[in-house]
Amino acid sequence: MLATLIQNDNTFDESTRTSHLLIIFPKTDKIPGKYQLPAEQVLNDLLQRQGIPVNRLAETPLSASLQHGGLYAWLMVDPGKSLFEQQTSLRKAMQLLLNEHPAEIHLAVYGDDAQRRHLAELAVYVAWVNGAILPVRKQRKPDDKPLERICLHGIVDSTGFAMQCAQAEGNFLARGLTILPPNELTPRTYREQIRKLAASENWQYEEYELSRLRELGAGAFSAVAQGSLTDDAAIVHLRRTAGHGETGKTIALVGKGICFDTGGHNLKPARYMYGMHEDMNGSAVALGVLLAATRADLPINIDCWLAIAQNHISPAAFKQNDVITALNGMTIEIVHTDAEGRLVLADTLTLAAREKPDLIIDYATLTGSLITALGSRYSGVFTNRDYLAQNAVAVGRSSGERVCVLPVDSDYEADLDSKIADIKQCTIESEADHILAACFLRHFVNDIPWLHMDLSACRHQDGLGAVGTEVTGFGVTWSMHFLQEILKILQKRMSKSRTD
Repeated sequence: MLATLIQNDNTFDESTRTSHLLIIFPKTDKIPGKYQLPAEQVLNDLLQRQGIPVNRLAETPLSASLQHGGLYAWLMVDPGKSLFEQQTSLRKAMQLLLNEHPAEIHLAVYGDDAQRRHLAELAVYVAWVNGAILPVRKQRKPDDKPLERICLHGIVDSTGFAMQCAQAEGNFLARGLTILPPNELTPRTYREQIRKLAASENWQYEEYELSRLRELGAGAFSAVAQGSLTDDAAIVHLRRTAGHGETGKTIALVGKGICFDTGGHNLKPARYMYGMHEDMNGSAVALGVLLAATRADLPINIDCWLAIAQNHISPAAFKQNDVITALNGMTIEIVHTDAEGRLVLADTLTLAAREKPDLIIDYATLTGSLITALGSRYSGVFTNRDYLAQNAVAVGRSSGERVCVLPVDSDYEADLDSKIADIKQCTIESEADHILAACFLRHFVNDIPWLHMDLSACRHQDGLGAVGTEVTGFGVTWSMHFLQEILKILQKRMSKSRTD
């Protein structure tokens, strides 16, 4: 549950005795300046005492406790910096207040109309994302409570910051699901949660249970699922139909939902198995995007496909050198049982492609090699269309969730040649595995415009950009910006086709 937003068009009234106030203003060379900031003399005294120039506030916020007992923080935002840098500095300033777990915070924004709107959008989103409390299974301290109210001074938005609220709700859902322990979030209980969410959001819900998938010939998904003690794996299909202003276009979202990954017969060492309950993060991000698009009422149809299973070791588990047949008829030579994500995605992508959407986006914590390549500050994207690559990078800049485009050139395919099957699942050496995984997945989208996001930034120590928790929910905000850009492209193409 996100905090309630209260808006006030007037600047902050210093007669208001608030306990927690964040003051945000554009870059300036001196104080006092044209903004007439609250507790301006206190800020000046702080700067003089510490011997730092005012522009240092664009890097490190300052805070002080006032005589009336309130905690005030000041932050300068430099419009010349990237949105990611602006989000990071705002999150650090916000955390100075949120560390005390207040029920209410006040945000005061300054500048011209455009500057105040930009700062308000940033600040409200950061407050919503970081003010909500993620689920934990430990006894809470009495003061460990979520933010209840955000009081914004300096601007009123008639939309109520609907887009920022939708993105925050989607991000919170993705993070909340991802951190649940694996004995609590099993494929069966995960499906139950999704079913309840679908009912509350009026999404169509359909399950492809394991028995049905076997009958259909989904051998790639079934190979991974067969090692589990219970047959609770399934591909879940959710459909959201736009309520108004439909473009007649459909986006398919596909998410990897491995609730726990042991590595199978190629068992992970303890160091790398710890945290593998988060291997369902791709499905959580897809769900978060679907929720955010629903709450924002984006005028586009969305099909969401979630590959939900576990990768266990057992006498029945699949093994190296097995040859399996995927749903699209391709035979696959198994090389490494810890490369299971691309197998469950293969059949799920095939199902998604059969519906002939206008675009497929899949999300997965797929490869360790991408973390080696990029670290955890960026996620990687792969695509079969150049225009999608260009838009993906631009949206990374405009959303604060940065992505790097990596190649899927056809000559990489030689590494996946198999002597006994149509294709290898991976190579045993695992060189450039993130690229080979994308090349493998491309075989299952039937040349539909497709973008694959390998979520190397799903977890980053001390938070990333706007998000302060290690589990970042990366991908939800990027996707909301990306979907809006794709809508513009699709609408232009529709208009052009009418005039041709």
